[in-house]
Amino acid sequence: MSPPLPSRRGVLGSIGALAVAGSFGLAAANRSASAIASDADVRVRYWNLFSGGDGANMIAMLDSFRAANPRIDVKDSTLQWGNPYYTKLAMAAAGNRAPDLAVMHLGRIPGFAPGRLLDPWDVRLLAEYGVHEADFDPVLWKRAVVDGKLYGLPLDIHAQLCFYRRDVCEKAGLLGDGGDLAQVTSPEEWFKALKAAKKAVKGDVHTIGIKADEPNFSWWFFLSFYTQLGGTCLSADGRDVTLDTDKATQVLDFLRRHLTDGYSTAIGVADGEAFVNGSAFAWEGNWSVPVFGGAKLEYGATPLPPVFGKPATHTESHCFVLPHQSRRGGATDEGAHRLAAYVVKNATAWARGGHIPAYLPTLDDKKYLSLRPQSEYVSAMDHMAVEPPAWFAGSTGLLAQRIGPVIASSNVGSARPDATARRMRDVLEKLVAMKNPMEGSSAAEGGSAA
Repeated sequence: MSPPLPSRRGVLGSIGALAVAGSFGLAAANRSASAIASDADVRVRYWNLFSGGDGANMIAMLDSFRAANPRIDVKDSTLQWGNPYYTKLAMAAAGNRAPDLAVMHLGRIPGFAPGRLLDPWDVRLLAEYGVHEADFDPVLWKRAVVDGKLYGLPLDIHAQLCFYRRDVCEKAGLLGDGGDLAQVTSPEEWFKALKAAKKAVKGDVHTIGIKADEPNFSWWFFLSFYTQLGGTCLSADGRDVTLDTDKATQVLDFLRRHLTDGYSTAIGVADGEAFVNGSAFAWEGNWSVPVFGGAKLEYGATPLPPVFGKPATHTESHCFVLPHQSRRGGATDEGAHRLAAYVVKNATAWARGGHIPAYLPTLDDKKYLSLRPQSEYVSAMDHMAVEPPAWFAGSTGLLAQRIGPVIASSNVGSARPDATARRMRDVLEKLVAMKNPMEGSSAAEGGSAA
């Protein structure tokens, strides 16, 4: 069933002078009619793209915020994940119908024309609510800054992981002294481990699921191992293509070998199901933690294996953004800052869905440290392989749409790895030559790029 669409009502006008009320200390003159109906001082309209377990966790966090801040009425709306969400958000911002607060993937910020479709955060106001730059990984914070202004407040880090069945891997002799997966540091060691695991797998399930035919995962896994080799796709300013086709071919050969050597299959739609049914490994996003945990498996999860020496695993981040409003400010804007700061600071509940909290103090929380396998792969935040800072990059962005199918064609044997590497470079060159449609002036143009 499709998630409910958000209301398109604009921000209602303020009313006459009333008494100041509530611990938030907001002026009652800023109360909207809808806020009055709920006995609140202000309403904060909040859009997100969280469904399933993430959606349930976010609702629980919002309910906690409401209980702690009864004078703030949060009107949350969940939209369809992916391009539909970004299209609607761009059109709302361009047409001055934007919500007060929204969620965005951090990699999409450069393409959202910061300053036109996004408003910057007031870092002094965030500091009043207990959130400071020092509370975040410097790499993560830097990705949210454009022209010296903060446009994204990081909520989490979600990573591509290597899930492993402890029962199968123990039988194959692949666990270390502590009972976790022993690390491998070369392709040869990795395929040796897969060979041992294949003998320990029961039934007709494959040894590892790598979602070989899925474009997004194909791109994410490629970027992980390509980053391990020290490769880059674009220059720091995003204007020049720097893809090393030799390194790219090396990674593509590595990925394809999982199929040619008989460890995986060309159809990855059932990889998660195969893992539940006995596969030794599954490369999946950390959002699979609730799924595998619900199946009562004895399993663990680590960042993708550092087969090319340097640890690196693909990561993205959800962050809070302020969609552009022509009259942003006042009590509602303060409410949006307070809500975002609260959720970020109370992210242990969010981590139950598998995400690594971006707010560093959370990582020392005993409740977080007790989560398994979450605390096993927290090191992924120290070795983030992120998409280049370009308008066409980011989750479900044009880069993944164009380059993902090219990589998948090599994975499944439809194209040679060396030819695929050249096609990838061609895709990047064409994207670099394109103009960001978000920089246009119309809502239609803004929507077309999402």
